[in-house]
Amino acid sequence: MDRATLWLAQGCGLGLIPKAPGTAGTLGGFPLIALLLWPGNFWAYLAGCIVIIPLSVRICERAEQLLDEKDPPSVVLDEIVALPLCFLGIFAIMEFAGPSQPTLAAVQSVPLWWAWALSGFALFRLFDIWKPGPINSIQALPNGWGVVMDDILAGALAGVLTGVAYYLS
Repeated sequence: MDRATLWLAQGCGLGLIPKAPGTAGTLGGFPLIALLLWPGNFWAYLAGCIVIIPLSVRICERAEQLLDEKDPPSVVLDEIVALPLCFLGIFAIMEFAGPSQPTLAAVQSVPLWWAWALSGFALFRLFDIWKPGPINSIQALPNGWGVVMDDILAGALAGVLTGVAYYLS
């Protein structure tokens, strides 16, 4: 069970990449986004984002214990589960702005969807590395919460900014 926990915490091996494991791990968030988008429903996407947070906290907490290290660089599940938040703003606009927007099931029909994906990814990495304001201080939370929640806040901030930019475009 511990091997499976570490495998998940390390992003199925992405966190073991020697150079920039956090960036490599963040790329692992894109398959999770695809899975969360599969039902084609904003509420299912949002529920998935919420449900995976406490699960990842427990897995990251156990990984810290197994590796005997606080927030080990190889543990990238926190980046993986935070990336979907980078697109909540855009997906909320798609859901609630009316028929002029594509449905969530057709997200790939958004003009320049790849640029929005790149923007969310880049903003998340910026905030995850820079850790402005409360993103830095929340790392002190105990029991895996600090490992995960700083990334959740970085993803949420990226999501707000990406959503605003999408709305204004």
